[in-house]
Amino acid sequence: MNKLLNFEYATIHGTYWMIYASCASFASVFLLGNGYSNSEIGIIMAVANVLAVVMQPLTADLADRSKRFPIISITEIMTLMMMVFTAFMFILHGRTMALFVIYVLLLAWHTVLQPLFNSLNFKLQECGVHLNFGVCRSMGSLAYSVLCLFLGDLVERCGISILPITSEVMMVLLMISIAMTARQYHKVMKVNEKKLAEAKAKLPAEESEEINLIDFVKRNKLFFVLQIGVLLVFIENQVLNNFMLQIVTNVGGTETDMGRIFSLMAFLEIPTLFCFDWINKRFSCGFLLKVASVGFTLKIGVVFLAQSVAMIFAAQFLQLVSFALFLPAMVHYIDEIMSKGEAVKGQALYTMMITVSSVLGSLFGGVILDFSGARMLTMLSTILAAIGTVIVIVMVDKVNANLKNS
Repeated sequence: MNKLLNFEYATIHGTYWMIYASCASFASVFLLGNGYSNSEIGIIMAVANVLAVVMQPLTADLADRSKRFPIISITEIMTLMMMVFTAFMFILHGRTMALFVIYVLLLAWHTVLQPLFNSLNFKLQECGVHLNFGVCRSMGSLAYSVLCLFLGDLVERCGISILPITSEVMMVLLMISIAMTARQYHKVMKVNEKKLAEAKAKLPAEESEEINLIDFVKRNKLFFVLQIGVLLVFIENQVLNNFMLQIVTNVGGTETDMGRIFSLMAFLEIPTLFCFDWINKRFSCGFLLKVASVGFTLKIGVVFLAQSVAMIFAAQFLQLVSFALFLPAMVHYIDEIMSKGEAVKGQALYTMMITVSSVLGSLFGGVILDFSGARMLTMLSTILAAIGTVIVIVMVDKVNANLKNS
């Protein structure tokens, strides 16, 4: 039962990140093919992420408070909505306002799902099963890597119409994965119900306190400043995700090269994610966040210096100690430092900051590309990542010190 629930939760991450590959990583390919400029692509991504920022605290509150709409039900409804948005992409062609709106909604809904799936890890463990988040999340990287390996070549052979087809298929698989995970969760919960009730009865009663996101930030000011550092660090990640095609073509690459770079990037996440529990037993999450922040800065710095596609490929090896390390470290760090009632909001604030970084990276990235080119964009991203890294290194220690004194 333990292994089956872990496997089914891993399939959620696998299908979710395959959807990301087809509708987000290849967004520039799809939108350029429909006649949009770099600046317009940046605006689409920025507006989508602004909408996601607005939606994330609302869905977090709903997941925290609502008995009628638990996390699993919310994710099912949002996946169905994404399927509807993607269906419209089969009939909308060219640079139109309708396609603009549909793509914004699709990207926003997809972004909002991420903190819900991260928080689902801890919700599922309420049935008495330990979920290895690093291993489960690594399946997302593996699935993304495999899809990207072929997707760039498929686009060159079949055209951009292959992208919404791929997205729709992956969304169907995501719905199946969520349903299977929910069924297994309830099955295990029923088997362990008596044992869990006895264990709960032995614990001291917890006082639950409802708190909105504004109050949460006021009560966790140092954590909020830490997330500002995360925002600056992640701008480079969003620039690479959103505009890799333009960065690669600037040094003579193609869509196929872009797909292979994304594939390598995701594949290199797997060892770190898979071994995260082992790593975390030896190093604190705070220390791992510092290392990962430095890794982000070095990676974009190498991309900035790159004069060939091979150099951009080489930069991706820093993914081992950047995104692959940062993601599980931050998810576990938040769960460690936050009270149970605030955990979902902590995850939501973290994801909101990543989303805001995507807004800034998308909006200004597109404009910088049109007016100054890829080299200027990667240089500015390197500077911002370095500033963010300093903030993360300083604030992780301050947050920990504050917790010890409280």
